[in-house]
Amino acid sequence: MTRNIIAILRGVTPADVEAIAAAILDAGIAKIEVPLNSPDPMDSIARLATAFGDRALVGAGTVLDVQAVDDVHAAGGKLIVSPNVNADVIARTVALGMESWPGIFTPSEAFSALHAGATGLKLFPGDMAGPAGMKALRAVLPQGCQVYAVGGAGADNFAQWHAATADGFGIGSAIYKPGDTPDVVAQKARAIVAAYDAL
Repeated sequence: MTRNIIAILRGVTPADVEAIAAAILDAGIAKIEVPLNSPDPMDSIARLATAFGDRALVGAGTVLDVQAVDDVHAAGGKLIVSPNVNADVIARTVALGMESWPGIFTPSEAFSALHAGATGLKLFPGDMAGPAGMKALRAVLPQGCQVYAVGGAGADNFAQWHAATADGFGIGSAIYKPGDTPDVVAQKARAIVAAYDAL
């Protein structure tokens, strides 16, 4: 089963990333991003791509410029997630055959991202928009457009987001925060998967 969940490993180190990712994959989540404001993120992405690239979609978050897209691609990443809409970043991502998930908050940003070729949209910050904001945005988006809620979405409110037509979720500290052991991450990831599967 492919679950529309992106595990966000903000702050993970290259020394820990493979064990953390293995715990997440074993729990049933196969999309993993390493935000570029983490320690040595390209090293972590390269390690993930080598170890798990055949069974996980691996890439970077907080991608703000075209050079970073190229660097992630060179490291073996296939997923680019941004907090904003940058048409050049989206176009470069798509040109390299990678998935592009830019952050949007307004209809204008959503349509700019889609026009630039985005794979899907990241509603961010999700806790500011809320499920009501998601539902209102959906009314004007093209049919079939994928929108993930990121920030403020978790096991306790998946049902509300799902009812508001969220297609998936980006999950950060509810799955991983710096210092978490693989066992802790496995427990948190299993709880997220159980809540998602219950939808």
